Order: sequence, then C-alpha cells, then structure tokens
Amino acid sequence: MAVSDVVHSDEQELAAVKAATLIESLPWLKRFSGTVVVVKFGGNAMVDDALKRAFAEDMVYLRYAGLFPVVVHGGGPQISAALAAAGIPSEFRGGYRYTSTEAISVVRDVLAGEVNREIVDLINEHGDLARGVSGEDSTLFEGRRRGVVIDGQTFDLGHVGDITEVDPRAVLDEIAAGRIPVVSSIATNEAHPDSALNVNADAAAGALAIALGATKLVMLTDVPGLYSDWPNRESLVAAITVSALTNLLPSLESGMIPKMTACLESVVGGVGGATIIDGRIPHSILLEVFTQRGSGTEVIPDDRAASYGAPVVTSSNTPAVDDGTEKKGQS
Repeated sequence: MAVSDVVHSDEQELAAVKAATLIESLPWLKRFSGTVVVVKFGGNAMVDDALKRAFAEDMVYLRYAGLFPVVVHGGGPQISAALAAAGIPSEFRGGYRYTSTEAISVVRDVLAGEVNREIVDLINEHGDLARGVSGEDSTLFEGRRRGVVIDGQTFDLGHVGDITEVDPRAVLDEIAAGRIPVVSSIATNEAHPDSALNVNADAAAGALAIALGATKLVMLTDVPGLYSDWPNRESLVAAITVSALTNLLPSLESGMIPKMTACLESVVGGVGGATIIDGRIPHSILLEVFTQRGSGTEVIPDDRAASYGAPVVTSSNTPAVDDGTEKKGQS
C-alpha cells in the first residue's frame, strides 16, 4: 500500500469521526433550536485568554445553530484588582464581599465596563452579534440589601443585595433583534433606585433563566461536577433530581452552594434543566448542549428521572455526593 493511500485512509477515518459527532448533535439541535439557554460565565474561564476565546466561539456557535444564548457574568478577580488599584481594601464577611459606597462605584465600572465590554468584543470578533446589558438597565434586576449572620450576629455588607424582581424586557429586546445579550450582575436598589447593589452572579443567572423561560441553564465552574464516590473520577454524577439535591445541599462545600442553589431554584422555577460544567475544558458548553453524555452534572425535575437516559441520583438512591473541591487539610 502506498503512503498516499495510508494518508487518505487516515483522513477518511477522521472525517467519519467528525461526521458521527455532527450526527450525534442532531437530536439536541432539534430540541434546543429556537430556545433560550442562559450561560453563567465565571471561574477560570474568565481569566484565561484561551478559555475566554473558546467561550466566545461557543456563544457564536450556539447562536448560528439556532439557539438564543444569554450570558450572565460576575467579575470577582477583576473587582479585587480594581479595588486594590484604587486603594480600597477588599473586606470579606462570612464569605461575602463588603461593598462600601466608594467600592460600589468601582464594582459598577468593572462589571458594566471592563468585564462586560471584553466579553462583547470577543464575541463580536465573529460578527456584530453581542450587546452589553447592565443589570440596572430598565431595572432588569431589582434587589434588596442583605446582611450576613456570623455566630448568631448579623453583619452589614454595605451595597450587597439579593434579587427580588426581574424585568427581562431589555434582554428580550436583544434576543428579538437576533443578538446575544451579555448581562452584568448588578442590581438597582429597590429602596433607593438611584443606587446599585452588588448581587451574586450565580443567583442572577438563575433568576434571569426563570424570567426568560429558558430551556437550559449552564454554570461554568472550576470542577467537573458532583461525584458519588470522590476521588474516583469515574463516579461523576450525570444528573440529580431536585428532591435529592435539596437534601444534599447543606453538605456541599460553601463555594459550591450558591451555584447549586441557583440551579435548584431555576429548575423549581420552570427551567428544563440546569448543569454545572467544568469551564477549564475548552468548548465544554458545546459538549454539554450537543452530546448524549453532556458535560458535568445536570439538575432535573423529579419527573424526568425515569426517562433521562443515564443514571440519575434521586432522593431514594442518594449517595454521599462530593463536588471534588479541595477540602481543608488536604494537599
């Protein structure tokens, strides 16, 4: 056999693999085409240039595949850097950032300016597709100030709040125009409409997914998902029901609780499914949306468990699920 024949054979095999991958996506294209998918952009993917570009490509792919992606983002590392540059100390109380009147101005500028603009620009390298939307635009997010309880005592968090109302019209207008809305997680203070509140981006993504009637919520994290037998990496949980997650939630690591709470509340609120995926893997969003196995752990309504097509953790078979994050005392 000539060398050229071997090369040609290898090329044909590679082409066949690519074709099989495209065909595998067909039922998911049919299912999700014309629907809204909310993606919370965060974790390592926000600070790694290659991952940021891969994320932008995924959003463009979703849009051209007929889906309506909506991006929601925070900006913790960028906010910390900007506060340090401004000489404003970053103070945390019970895991929450205390946001002073001076600091909220910086938070606003970083979220609606620096971070939002970068995501929009990366997407728009592929065409005039994305538009930035602040959570304050047309009172998209309205919130109420909150404190934090530490050892039985309530501490003030400044301009930090919980979302109480969502008015999705500004986002729906962008979707109707065929664009990809990129939403910053900042809210209008319901008690003082001229002031802003720093809100959790996970909660913002979940609340917006409900308000938009999204088919799916995808949360980018720095872990592959939940495990039934950590550190056995083969024990990644494909799906978990609402009732099972409700029981497990208090046992998860503190950093994972807001993400899983947002997933849980969104599914209870009518979103078809909510998945945490490993944002450190390039194009993990496409793997989640367009392949049978998906990527990560999906939270689903209890009544979907029987027909899911993969093992599901339910309230009747709940193991000691772990999120795979490093615990204190572990190397």
